[in-house]
Amino acid sequence: MAGVMDSVNQRTQLVGQNRLELLLFRLDGSQLYGINVFKVKEVLQCPKLTIMPKSSPVVRGVANIRGGTIPILDLSIATGKRPLGDINGSFVIITEYNTKVQGFLVRSVERIVNMNWEEIHPPPKGTGRDHYLTAVTRLDDKLVEIIDVEKILAEVAPTSEVISAGVIDAEVQTKAVSQHVLIVDDSSVARKQVMRCLQTVGVEVTALNDGRQALEYLQAMVAEGRSPEQELLMIISDIEMPEMDGYTLTAAIRSDPRMQKLHILLHTSLSGVFNQAMVKKVGANDFLAKFRPDDLASRVVDRIKAG
Repeated sequence: MAGVMDSVNQRTQLVGQNRLELLLFRLDGSQLYGINVFKVKEVLQCPKLTIMPKSSPVVRGVANIRGGTIPILDLSIATGKRPLGDINGSFVIITEYNTKVQGFLVRSVERIVNMNWEEIHPPPKGTGRDHYLTAVTRLDDKLVEIIDVEKILAEVAPTSEVISAGVIDAEVQTKAVSQHVLIVDDSSVARKQVMRCLQTVGVEVTALNDGRQALEYLQAMVAEGRSPEQELLMIISDIEMPEMDGYTLTAAIRSDPRMQKLHILLHTSLSGVFNQAMVKKVGANDFLAKFRPDDLASRVVDRIKAG
Protein backbone atom coordinates (compact mmCIF):
# COMPACT_ATOMS: atom_id res chain seq x y z
CA MET A 1 0.00 0.00 0.00
CA ALA A 2 3.00 2.30 0.18
CA GLY A 3 2.40 3.38 -3.42
CA VAL A 4 -1.13 4.52 -2.61
CA MET A 5 0.15 6.84 0.10
CA ASP A 6 3.32 8.12 -1.56
CA SER A 7 1.93 11.50 -2.55
CA VAL A 8 -0.35 12.25 0.43
CA ASN A 9 1.91 15.05 1.61
CA GLN A 10 1.77 16.73 -1.81
CA ARG A 11 -2.03 16.98 -1.81
CA THR A 12 -2.39 20.15 0.22
CA GLN A 13 -3.22 22.22 -2.86
CA LEU A 14 -6.69 20.67 -2.87
CA VAL A 15 -7.67 22.40 0.34
CA GLY A 16 -9.27 25.80 -0.09
CA GLN A 17 -10.80 24.69 -3.39
CA ASN A 18 -13.66 22.81 -1.66
CA ARG A 19 -11.99 19.57 -2.69
CA LEU A 20 -10.88 16.49 -0.81
CA GLU A 21 -9.43 13.08 -1.45
CA LEU A 22 -10.96 9.94 -0.02
CA LEU A 23 -9.13 6.72 0.73
CA LEU A 24 -11.63 3.97 -0.12
CA PHE A 25 -11.79 0.74 1.86
CA ARG A 26 -14.08 -2.19 2.63
CA LEU A 27 -15.02 -4.10 5.73
CA ASP A 28 -16.62 -7.54 5.32
CA GLY A 29 -18.88 -7.25 2.29
CA SER A 30 -19.03 -5.18 -0.87
CA GLN A 31 -19.95 -1.82 0.72
CA LEU A 32 -17.37 0.91 0.03
CA TYR A 33 -16.33 3.29 2.80
CA GLY A 34 -14.22 6.43 2.66
CA ILE A 35 -11.89 8.40 4.92
CA ASN A 36 -10.29 11.77 4.20
CA VAL A 37 -6.67 11.30 3.11
CA PHE A 38 -5.61 14.21 5.31
CA LYS A 39 -6.42 12.09 8.38
CA VAL A 40 -4.26 9.20 7.14
CA LYS A 41 -0.61 8.80 8.14
CA GLU A 42 0.02 5.43 6.48
CA VAL A 43 -1.58 2.13 5.43
CA LEU A 44 -0.03 -1.22 6.25
CA GLN A 45 -0.89 -4.88 6.55
CA CYS A 46 -2.18 -5.72 9.99
CA PRO A 47 0.84 -6.07 12.32
CA LYS A 48 1.01 -8.37 15.32
CA LEU A 49 -1.48 -7.22 17.94
CA THR A 50 -1.15 -7.43 21.69
CA ILE A 51 -4.48 -7.90 23.46
CA MET A 52 -5.28 -5.29 26.10
CA PRO A 53 -7.35 -6.63 29.02
CA LYS A 54 -10.41 -4.55 30.02
CA SER A 55 -10.24 -2.42 26.88
CA SER A 56 -13.31 -1.70 24.73
CA PRO A 57 -14.38 -4.63 22.52
CA VAL A 58 -13.78 -2.30 19.56
CA VAL A 59 -10.04 -2.26 20.36
CA ARG A 60 -8.67 -5.50 18.92
CA GLY A 61 -5.29 -4.84 20.51
CA VAL A 62 -2.30 -2.52 20.33
CA ALA A 63 0.56 -2.59 17.85
CA ASN A 64 4.10 -1.31 18.07
CA ILE A 65 4.54 0.87 14.98
CA ARG A 66 7.63 3.02 14.40
CA GLY A 67 8.48 2.98 18.08
CA GLY A 68 5.00 3.96 19.27
CA THR A 69 2.20 1.88 20.78
CA ILE A 70 -1.00 2.46 18.83
CA PRO A 71 -4.51 1.12 19.60
CA ILE A 72 -6.07 -0.77 16.68
CA LEU A 73 -9.86 -0.34 16.37
CA ASP A 74 -12.03 -2.76 14.43
CA LEU A 75 -14.26 -0.51 12.33
CA SER A 76 -16.63 -3.40 11.72
CA ILE A 77 -17.39 -3.79 15.44
CA ALA A 78 -17.43 -0.01 15.89
CA THR A 79 -20.25 0.33 13.37
CA GLY A 80 -22.37 -2.41 14.90
CA LYS A 81 -21.29 -5.34 12.73
CA ARG A 82 -19.51 -8.58 13.54
CA PRO A 83 -15.72 -8.53 14.14
CA LEU A 84 -13.46 -8.85 11.12
CA GLY A 85 -12.11 -12.40 10.88
CA ASP A 86 -8.64 -13.47 9.74
CA ILE A 87 -7.04 -10.17 10.69
CA ASN A 88 -3.67 -11.40 9.41
CA GLY A 89 -4.96 -10.78 5.89
CA SER A 90 -6.45 -7.41 6.78
CA PHE A 91 -5.08 -3.87 6.67
CA VAL A 92 -4.67 -1.09 9.21
CA ILE A 93 -5.19 2.58 8.31
CA ILE A 94 -3.08 4.68 10.71
CA THR A 95 -4.86 7.98 11.35
CA GLU A 96 -4.54 11.11 13.43
CA TYR A 97 -7.70 12.62 14.89
CA ASN A 98 -7.82 15.32 17.53
CA THR A 99 -4.01 15.08 17.96
CA LYS A 100 -4.29 11.34 18.83
CA VAL A 101 -3.00 8.49 16.65
CA GLN A 102 -4.92 5.23 16.21
CA GLY A 103 -5.26 2.48 13.63
CA PHE A 104 -8.47 1.33 11.98
CA LEU A 105 -8.66 -2.34 11.08
CA VAL A 106 -10.32 -2.90 7.67
CA ARG A 107 -10.62 -5.86 5.31
CA SER A 108 -9.12 -4.20 2.22
CA VAL A 109 -7.96 -0.81 0.97
CA GLU A 110 -8.97 0.11 -2.58
CA ARG A 111 -7.65 3.43 -3.91
CA ILE A 112 -7.65 7.20 -3.47
CA VAL A 113 -10.24 9.31 -5.30
CA ASN A 114 -10.28 13.08 -5.82
CA MET A 115 -13.69 14.67 -5.18
CA ASN A 116 -15.45 17.97 -4.62
CA TRP A 117 -17.14 18.57 -1.27
CA GLU A 118 -20.27 19.46 -3.25
CA GLU A 119 -20.43 15.76 -4.21
CA ILE A 120 -20.41 14.75 -0.54
CA HIS A 121 -23.87 14.80 1.05
CA PRO A 122 -25.35 14.33 4.52
CA PRO A 123 -26.70 10.85 5.27
CA PRO A 124 -30.20 10.22 3.85
CA LYS A 125 -33.09 11.20 6.10
CA GLY A 126 -34.54 8.15 7.77
CA THR A 127 -31.10 6.66 8.46
CA GLY A 128 -31.95 6.89 12.16
CA ARG A 129 -30.18 8.34 15.18
CA ASP A 130 -27.84 5.44 15.82
CA HIS A 131 -26.10 5.36 12.45
CA TYR A 132 -22.35 5.87 12.14
CA LEU A 133 -22.30 7.96 8.97
CA THR A 134 -21.26 11.56 8.71
CA ALA A 135 -21.74 11.74 4.93
CA VAL A 136 -22.30 9.74 1.74
CA THR A 137 -21.31 10.09 -1.90
CA ARG A 138 -21.61 8.14 -5.13
CA LEU A 139 -18.72 6.80 -7.19
CA ASP A 140 -19.14 4.78 -10.39
CA ASP A 141 -22.83 4.56 -9.48
CA LYS A 142 -21.99 2.96 -6.13
CA LEU A 143 -22.75 4.42 -2.71
CA VAL A 144 -19.70 5.33 -0.60
CA GLU A 145 -20.32 5.72 3.12
CA ILE A 146 -18.13 8.10 5.13
CA ILE A 147 -17.99 7.01 8.77
CA ASP A 148 -18.41 9.45 11.65
CA VAL A 149 -15.05 8.65 13.23
CA GLU A 150 -15.54 11.27 15.95
CA LYS A 151 -18.62 9.39 17.15
CA ILE A 152 -16.69 6.12 17.26
CA LEU A 153 -13.76 7.65 19.14
CA ALA A 154 -16.12 9.35 21.60
CA GLU A 155 -17.68 5.97 22.39
CA VAL A 156 -14.38 4.06 22.67
CA ALA A 157 -12.50 6.72 24.65
CA PRO A 158 -14.89 9.43 25.88
CA THR A 159 -13.42 12.91 26.22
CA SER A 160 -14.15 14.93 29.33
CA GLU A 161 -16.48 17.83 28.61
CA VAL A 162 -15.98 19.48 31.99
CA ILE A 163 -14.70 23.06 31.94
CA SER A 164 -12.16 23.71 34.70
CA ALA A 165 -12.94 26.08 37.53
CA GLY A 166 -11.75 29.61 36.85
CA VAL A 167 -12.16 29.53 33.05
CA ILE A 168 -15.55 31.25 33.32
CA ASP A 169 -16.22 33.94 35.92
CA ALA A 170 -19.48 35.58 37.03
CA GLU A 171 -18.86 38.74 34.98
CA VAL A 172 -18.41 36.72 31.79
CA GLN A 173 -21.57 34.70 32.43
CA THR A 174 -23.53 37.89 32.95
CA LYS A 175 -22.34 39.26 29.60
CA ALA A 176 -22.67 35.89 27.84
CA VAL A 177 -26.47 35.74 27.95
CA SER A 178 -26.70 38.52 25.37
CA GLN A 179 -24.21 36.86 23.00
CA HIS A 180 -24.97 34.52 20.08
CA VAL A 181 -22.52 32.01 18.56
CA LEU A 182 -22.99 30.08 15.31
CA ILE A 183 -21.43 26.61 15.28
CA VAL A 184 -21.05 24.52 12.12
CA ASP A 185 -20.13 20.82 12.18
CA ASP A 186 -21.33 17.75 10.29
CA SER A 187 -20.64 15.34 13.17
CA SER A 188 -23.59 15.10 15.55
CA VAL A 189 -21.22 14.17 18.39
CA ALA A 190 -18.94 17.15 17.75
CA ARG A 191 -21.93 19.53 17.49
CA LYS A 192 -23.28 18.36 20.84
CA GLN A 193 -19.85 18.62 22.50
CA VAL A 194 -19.42 22.21 21.32
CA MET A 195 -23.01 23.14 22.17
CA ARG A 196 -22.71 21.85 25.73
CA CYS A 197 -19.42 23.70 26.18
CA LEU A 198 -20.88 26.98 24.93
CA GLN A 199 -24.08 26.56 26.92
CA THR A 200 -21.91 26.23 30.04
CA VAL A 201 -20.32 29.56 29.14
CA GLY A 202 -23.86 30.93 28.85
CA VAL A 203 -24.13 32.10 25.24
CA GLU A 204 -27.02 31.47 22.87
CA VAL A 205 -26.10 28.82 20.27
CA THR A 206 -27.28 28.10 16.73
CA ALA A 207 -25.94 24.82 15.32
CA LEU A 208 -25.82 23.96 11.60
CA ASN A 209 -24.56 20.86 9.76
CA ASP A 210 -22.34 22.18 6.97
CA GLY A 211 -20.77 25.23 5.37
CA ARG A 212 -23.48 25.70 2.76
CA GLN A 213 -26.18 25.82 5.42
CA ALA A 214 -24.11 28.34 7.38
CA LEU A 215 -23.53 30.59 4.36
CA GLU A 216 -27.24 30.51 3.47
CA TYR A 217 -28.09 31.33 7.10
CA LEU A 218 -25.79 34.37 7.03
CA GLN A 219 -27.04 35.48 3.61
CA ALA A 220 -30.64 35.28 4.87
CA MET A 221 -29.71 37.55 7.80
CA VAL A 222 -28.23 40.06 5.37
CA ALA A 223 -31.30 39.87 3.11
CA GLU A 224 -33.45 40.79 6.12
CA GLY A 225 -31.33 43.89 6.68
CA ARG A 226 -29.57 42.41 9.71
CA SER A 227 -25.83 42.52 10.40
CA PRO A 228 -24.20 39.12 11.07
CA GLU A 229 -21.06 40.72 12.49
CA GLN A 230 -23.15 42.69 15.02
CA GLU A 231 -25.50 39.85 15.95
CA LEU A 232 -22.94 37.05 16.18
CA LEU A 233 -20.10 36.99 18.68
CA MET A 234 -18.26 34.48 16.46
CA ILE A 235 -18.55 31.45 14.20
CA ILE A 236 -17.00 28.15 15.29
CA SER A 237 -16.70 25.94 12.23
CA ASP A 238 -15.40 22.48 11.46
CA ILE A 239 -13.21 22.19 8.35
CA GLU A 240 -14.30 18.86 6.85
CA MET A 241 -18.00 19.08 5.94
CA PRO A 242 -20.23 17.87 3.10
CA GLU A 243 -21.48 20.38 0.51
CA MET A 244 -19.00 23.11 1.58
CA ASP A 245 -15.93 22.83 3.79
CA GLY A 246 -14.85 25.28 6.47
CA TYR A 247 -12.08 26.82 4.37
CA THR A 248 -14.50 27.58 1.53
CA LEU A 249 -17.09 28.96 3.98
CA THR A 250 -14.45 31.25 5.51
CA ALA A 251 -13.31 32.49 2.10
CA ALA A 252 -16.94 33.18 1.08
CA ILE A 253 -17.57 35.19 4.26
CA ARG A 254 -14.37 37.20 3.81
CA SER A 255 -15.30 38.02 0.20
CA ASP A 256 -18.68 39.53 1.21
CA PRO A 257 -18.33 43.07 2.60
CA ARG A 258 -21.64 42.69 4.45
CA MET A 259 -20.24 40.02 6.77
CA GLN A 260 -16.47 39.96 6.22
CA LYS A 261 -15.60 41.18 9.73
CA LEU A 262 -17.14 38.14 11.42
CA HIS A 263 -14.79 36.42 13.87
CA ILE A 264 -14.17 32.87 12.61
CA LEU A 265 -12.60 30.07 14.66
CA LEU A 266 -11.85 26.89 12.71
CA HIS A 267 -12.28 23.97 15.09
CA THR A 268 -11.11 20.69 13.63
CA SER A 269 -9.81 17.19 14.20
CA LEU A 270 -7.24 17.80 11.44
CA SER A 271 -3.82 18.42 12.96
CA GLY A 272 -0.57 19.96 11.85
CA VAL A 273 1.29 23.09 10.78
CA PHE A 274 -0.34 22.86 7.36
CA ASN A 275 -3.70 23.90 8.81
CA GLN A 276 -2.19 26.95 10.49
CA ALA A 277 -1.01 28.08 7.05
CA MET A 278 -4.46 27.48 5.56
CA VAL A 279 -6.11 29.48 8.36
CA LYS A 280 -4.06 32.50 7.29
CA LYS A 281 -4.64 31.86 3.60
CA VAL A 282 -8.45 31.91 3.83
CA GLY A 283 -8.57 34.64 6.47
CA ALA A 284 -9.87 32.83 9.57
CA ASN A 285 -9.10 34.48 12.89
CA ASP A 286 -8.04 31.39 14.78
CA PHE A 287 -7.57 27.61 14.68
CA LEU A 288 -8.17 25.09 17.47
CA ALA A 289 -7.79 21.31 17.55
CA LYS A 290 -10.79 19.33 18.83
CA PHE A 291 -11.93 18.73 21.52
CA ARG A 292 -10.50 20.64 24.46
CA PRO A 293 -13.30 22.20 26.51
CA ASP A 294 -11.06 24.59 28.45
CA ASP A 295 -9.38 25.90 25.29
CA LEU A 296 -12.68 26.28 23.44
CA ALA A 297 -14.38 28.00 26.37
CA SER A 298 -11.36 30.30 26.75
CA ARG A 299 -11.63 31.38 23.10
CA VAL A 300 -15.29 32.30 23.63
CA VAL A 301 -14.55 34.03 26.93
CA ASP A 302 -11.82 36.09 25.24
CA ARG A 303 -14.30 37.23 22.59
CA ILE A 304 -16.85 38.21 25.24
CA LYS A 305 -14.24 40.22 27.14
CA ALA A 306 -12.99 41.86 23.93
CA GLY A 307 -16.51 43.14 23.26
